[in-house]
Amino acid sequence: MACWATRIGEGGHSSRLGPRHPPGRCRISRIALLQSRLHSSIPGPAVETVTLYRPVGPTELALIRDSGWRTFPPRLPEQPIFYPLTNREYAIQIARDWNVKESGSGFVTRFAVAADYLGRFPVRTVGAAIHAEYWVPAEDLPEFNSNIVGNIEVVDSFPG
Repeated sequence: MACWATRIGEGGHSSRLGPRHPPGRCRISRIALLQSRLHSSIPGPAVETVTLYRPVGPTELALIRDSGWRTFPPRLPEQPIFYPLTNREYAIQIARDWNVKESGSGFVTRFAVAADYLGRFPVRTVGAAIHAEYWVPAEDLPEFNSNIVGNIEVVDSFPG
């Protein structure tokens, strides 16, 4: 497959200009090209982020999917705090041991949040050292969601 030269025009639209290198001699990967297109279309300066995890059941996952993988749904009245976790191991424990029992399956999501925004919330350890989480009041969730950088992604799933 030949490596094609591509021009990114106004509005992020691309057009193929023609082969740049002969087949097998491409100097950049298609993934690198797609990443450069993605990052070149993001306006403004780079934002420092913190990677967080959240275990969810199938109902919450469906709501996240419905948001275009951009936001977490509002908390229920009996859920005054949103708990994003600092590590995957802790999220796996909850998704596997609690979400599966309560709702039939569990999922671990991963997402990035702007570090300067997240700094207003202290990290709380609620058990062993790996049980570290942020406590975000439910009323702050819309602002929290607006500080998610990129998409929310599923990194682990545990069927019932």
